Amino acid sequence: MQLFTLENNWWRKIDLVYGGGSVGLMGLVSKTVFDGGCHVLGVIPKALMTQEMICGESVGELRIVEDMHQRKAEMAKNADAFIALPGGYGTMEELLEIICWSQLGIHHKPEYGAVHHDSATATTTSGVPPKS
Repeated sequence: MQLFTLENNWWRKIDLVYGGGSVGLMGLVSKTVFDGGCHVLGVIPKALMTQEMICGESVGELRIVEDMHQRKAEMAKNADAFIALPGGYGTMEELLEIICWSQLGIHHKPEYGAVHHDSATATTTSGVPPKS
């Protein structure tokens, strides 16, 4: 029995928890998910509001937090799995922290990611299955 096939459109029913920006790749992803009828939760620190909101308003629900530590904790609390799309060093740091939390037993959620920054590429795929 295949649960994950393109035919049953499982991928059209996935909500999004993300960093809250309206620019770049994640701005496009958040708008697409929202326009597809799914819930979008953006979590952004106050310090990044002007940088990340340059091209307009965020879609869906937006939670403004004090700092990056609170952002990561809030995103981890609200997510069922973690996927990092191409980004920079901050994306890599967030993904590695989630993988570390998995190794320490702080969470038991799957995580996958690929981070590309200029000419340096780091690919990380953990895919740790949830513990029963």
